[in-house]
Amino acid sequence: MPEDSAPKARKPRADSLRNRDLLLTAAKAAFTETSADAPLEDIARRAGVGIGTLYRHFPTREALIAAVYAREVGQLSASADALLAERSAGEALEAWLNLLIDYMATKRVVAPALRADPGEGSRVYASSGAAILPTLERLTKAAHAAGDIRTDIGFDDILRMMSGLSVGHEQPGWDAGARRLLGVMMAGLRAK
Repeated sequence: MPEDSAPKARKPRADSLRNRDLLLTAAKAAFTETSADAPLEDIARRAGVGIGTLYRHFPTREALIAAVYAREVGQLSASADALLAERSAGEALEAWLNLLIDYMATKRVVAPALRADPGEGSRVYASSGAAILPTLERLTKAAHAAGDIRTDIGFDDILRMMSGLSVGHEQPGWDAGARRLLGVMMAGLRAK
């Protein structure tokens, strides 16, 4: 069979992509509000699709959880460009750290399920740091270069501060306290 006549993979239809996005958004909301055990029927209902559509996109709960988590990591990593285009480097760093808090709140709910999944979930979970840490380092360097944060504070320092801020992230309401502490942290980081 000539190469030219080999069947080509079709791009997903627009309605299929929209449904996938609706399902991921609904699943994130349901998982955050209840747990990773939220009823799949509820997720489909929230997304405005049938349960069959959910299963066509995500054949198992584990596949849905992994996809929600992968999307969160991807969105967090990709957000740096837009933030740097819209704001000063220091403001972009602070806005991104607030998004990191959102990510940690979602991670709190889905991480146990991801770690328990010997397949895709554990792979997605294990690779998340490789996507997130370079973004934080890039934003830190941009804030230094712009003179927006103190020169004696580096990426490792910010990473340690955020690690400290994450203590208790498994507790409900943690994110409100983390945002208050982030405000204190950023006040201390600003160049005088």
